[in-house]
Amino acid sequence: FRNEGSLTSTLRTLLFFTALMITLPVGLYFSSKAYIFEGTLGMSDRDSYFYAAIVAVVTVHVVLALFVYVAWNEGSRQWREGKQD
Repeated sequence: FRNEGSLTSTLRTLLFFTALMITLPVGLYFSSKAYIFEGTLGMSDRDSYFYAAIVAVVTVHVVLALFVYVAWNEGSRQWREGKQD
């Protein structure tokens, strides 16, 4: 039963970060383009596309780093719990 719980936890973590990877960069791309770069800073379309793409790429890297951190900690925790048995 312990393996089923860890599998469910791992799958839940993977699905959460998959949803985050899809929605967060796309949402930040369009919102930063419209509200920050064009709205607040008054940039042209061409410049706002470029800087919004940079925001999206940085967001992807942050989500990936968070996923690796969470997966590493979850794996080491499961390893420690299995080691104690």
